[in-house]
Amino acid sequence: MGEHKHSVEQQYEDQLRGSADGAGVTAYVLHRAKPHLPPWLAAGGLGLAGALGSLQWQGSAAAGVGLTLASVALTGVTWWAGKATGQQRRLHSAITVAAGSAWLTGACLAGPAAGPLPDLYLMGGPALALSWNIRMVLRRNVEGTPAGSTDKGLLEKVGLARAQIGATSVEPNRVTAKMLLEAGEQTNEDVSKVLPRLASALDLPTSAVRYLGDPGSARRGELVIVPEDMLAEVAEWEGPSNLGASIAEPLVIGRYDDGAPLMLWLPGDPEQGRNSTHLLIAGMSGSGKGDAALNLMTEILSRRDVLLWLSDPKMFQDFRPLLPGMDWAAEGGPDTEVMVEAIKAVISARTRWLGAHGYRQWLPAAADRQTSSDHTCRPDGQACGCPGMPFLVTWMEEAANTLRLMGDDAFTGIAQEARSAGVSLIVSLQRPSYDQMSTSTRASLPSVVSLGCDPRDEGFSLPDSVIESGAHPGAWGNRRPGYCYLVSPGIPEDRYPSPGRTFAVPQTPAAIATMEALAAWAQRHAAIGDPVTAGAARAVAGQNYTGRPTTDSHPAPRPDTGDEEPGMEAESHGLLTDPEDAGIDPEAELPDVKEGDEIPLWESPGYKPSPAEARELFARALDDFETAGQMVVGPKDFMDWCDRHNLSRPWVSERLKEAALDGRLEPTSVTGRWRIVPSLMAA
Repeated sequence: MGEHKHSVEQQYEDQLRGSADGAGVTAYVLHRAKPHLPPWLAAGGLGLAGALGSLQWQGSAAAGVGLTLASVALTGVTWWAGKATGQQRRLHSAITVAAGSAWLTGACLAGPAAGPLPDLYLMGGPALALSWNIRMVLRRNVEGTPAGSTDKGLLEKVGLARAQIGATSVEPNRVTAKMLLEAGEQTNEDVSKVLPRLASALDLPTSAVRYLGDPGSARRGELVIVPEDMLAEVAEWEGPSNLGASIAEPLVIGRYDDGAPLMLWLPGDPEQGRNSTHLLIAGMSGSGKGDAALNLMTEILSRRDVLLWLSDPKMFQDFRPLLPGMDWAAEGGPDTEVMVEAIKAVISARTRWLGAHGYRQWLPAAADRQTSSDHTCRPDGQACGCPGMPFLVTWMEEAANTLRLMGDDAFTGIAQEARSAGVSLIVSLQRPSYDQMSTSTRASLPSVVSLGCDPRDEGFSLPDSVIESGAHPGAWGNRRPGYCYLVSPGIPEDRYPSPGRTFAVPQTPAAIATMEALAAWAQRHAAIGDPVTAGAARAVAGQNYTGRPTTDSHPAPRPDTGDEEPGMEAESHGLLTDPEDAGIDPEAELPDVKEGDEIPLWESPGYKPSPAEARELFARALDDFETAGQMVVGPKDFMDWCDRHNLSRPWVSERLKEAALDGRLEPTSVTGRWRIVPSLMAA
């Protein structure tokens, strides 16, 4: 508004500035008079027409009828044509035409000098011409609000009659107008409430009209109107936007309704004042949540300095072509429990490493070998040469299943602590309501991709301020797959209520081949698990964590157990024989096997093992669970085992507690569930 006001004032000053001599003054007067001449020329033409018409039709009855009908018709046409203008202009025009045509009719029939006609002409003609001159002068407004703007009628319809429309900027498919509300009578909240009626008045969808209140004023803001829905045309996914770039570069997942790219960042940037973030992907069934996830996941896998861990209870139905490019993929249930516990351990280990190397948060430089003295863990200040640490994205797909299994606060600790460790948590579920996810977890997910939802669930996905500005994902439901709102650090706040649409990922052989090629690229060129992250994961998950399958260019790091030496082989110092076996003839034939001989006594049906035998059986059971990859157990996992060995569940519960005291188990965040410590670590 300020720039517009300045330009109007400048034009006025330029008009006043000029030569002060007679020629300059005359030129200025003539220049300023030109816009006001038409009404006077019309008045003069009217008098001339009356004089000439009297020569032809003076005293003619037929001409009187014709001129009267023409006068009435001309006035009616003027009133009809003024429908598209303001009420004042319409009335002013009709009165002017009616007065002029009435005088012309009388002048043609009786003569311009008859009776009061000359006085009416000399008084009425200049009065009407001056009225139009005054109207023209009043149209000039240095405040930038055109007098008599048709916007006034629109605002009056929606209950904002006294609001003022200021400077307006017009971009391709986007109109932004500054608004100034009446002091003491109207607030920005009043505008937010009438946005649906304003959209109705403009014959636009609700999402096409939004209002962005000025944070520094309760009565100033910007009204944004997008007249054409550019999202109606589906844009298909064509592959990653920036193959081989850093994860710190923007991730492009679609486009806004004005054609701008829909993008977000996961790591923070201290130079830009942007914090690292966690992300919530929310949308009802059929809203396009799968395509949104594929867009973001392919962007992540296309970056050189990031690891991706995925938990998907749907057995990777949507993401199977991308599995070879992931560092860790876990199905639901116990596998996800192990991953959650591993993430907690990884956060502490990564935070410790970043702090030792002088990083207050993860930066792209942390992913490279540490060859700078600014980031060294050596006390003498020399470059340490430590391997770099890639960014880590932990993705919980269909998280409602995990939350039901582990409790509504399963991710709370991770969400609150992971950002400083260079770890980003992505949670995807249909309905992020408080009965599924704890309020603490939801508050720790500052970014959201909000797709179509039930209108009653809008408040669970988007902040109230964004909804008040005109964002309504409930208006889409599952009728417009891919339509979404994106709220995340680094995105201008005026973009929050702007709808976007993710790229559609077609289920075609070509698209699947592109995803498979991307996974193969990640195997060859993307980051591998650093010793700190991989070591902490293996300490919790054991063989469940193997790292991403790699090619020869990226050999997978081996865990350092500390109890082996390369090349060491067992040495034999002669045959060792127990004294009780000294009398056995090694050449004698073994007796025939009888039924039941191959079954250990304590595993015989109906046999109740002794306390020592039962403890040994229990230890073997833990080893079997670890070998099978089930690293989280509880009493319910021993039900069949208890029946087979005639042992009770309370007995198993006591043994689980004893194993925790011995270091073989660790408690999890879920009561009654224990994490198996890998045998090498427990030893």
